[in-house]
Amino acid sequence: MKYSTIFHLIAAVFNKKDVSSVLIGGFAVNYYKVTRQTADIDFLITKDDFDKISDLLEKEGYEKDYSQEAFVKLTNRHHYLMDLDFMFVDAETLDRIIKDAKEISIAKQKFMVPSLNHLIALKTHSLKFNFKMRENRDLPDIIELVRVNKVNVKDREFKEMCLKFGTEELYNRILDRA
Repeated sequence: MKYSTIFHLIAAVFNKKDVSSVLIGGFAVNYYKVTRQTADIDFLITKDDFDKISDLLEKEGYEKDYSQEAFVKLTNRHHYLMDLDFMFVDAETLDRIIKDAKEISIAKQKFMVPSLNHLIALKTHSLKFNFKMRENRDLPDIIELVRVNKVNVKDREFKEMCLKFGTEELYNRILDRA
């Protein structure tokens, strides 16, 4: 085994190609004190940066399991390495999220997680475009993130964020459950 954890592999690949990314999904949710099991590791990244690292990931046994314009899921033939999901955003969006992100350490490797507001915005955006597929994962995450972190869901800025990245129906669901 070349890397002791998937986090060592990812950090090495990202550092080798000087790639910027933000850790999202279950690990980011866990950072904000909401315990959630996850079977993969999710990153926000530009398509150009993903293209820089895809060959290195392939050499480590990763292959595309699912791909679309804004998303790629990689699986690994080595069962000890978790699946990787990459969500693509433009460089300006990634820079804006990184600007407010928090640096964390996992397995003594450094990663960035989005601010709580950006994480909720990402999840509302995901629900807006994939509600049926994401409802059972992202909506409970949002509700728990709001509860545990004592977010005022009646605050004008929170509502505006939900309406900008989600829908009024989604905002009302959050209001009802928070």
